[in-house]
Amino acid sequence: MKIIQDYNINKTTDLIEVASANYIGDYAIRIMFSDGHDKLVDFKPFLLKSLHPSISKYLNETLFKQFKITNGNLNWNDYDLIFPIHDLYEGTVA
Repeated sequence: MKIIQDYNINKTTDLIEVASANYIGDYAIRIMFSDGHDKLVDFKPFLLKSLHPSISKYLNETLFKQFKITNGNLNWNDYDLIFPIHDLYEGTVA
């Protein structure tokens, strides 16, 4: 018996990244992803329930609005605050 297995099957995984993000107001950001999906994410409930000062400081709207897109991620102050892409894609930050 001869068993043949093809190891050259191309399995590709689509890499989803944040392509653009626009602050809408009241801690909501409209995020466009590299696959064309877009989501309006409300960060306010997450920020309000956080007791940790390194997170709750982003209730300062001026500080919150200073996010950047770095390596396909939405990030604040050099990774001081960052969320998993999957959570942003689903619109659920917890």
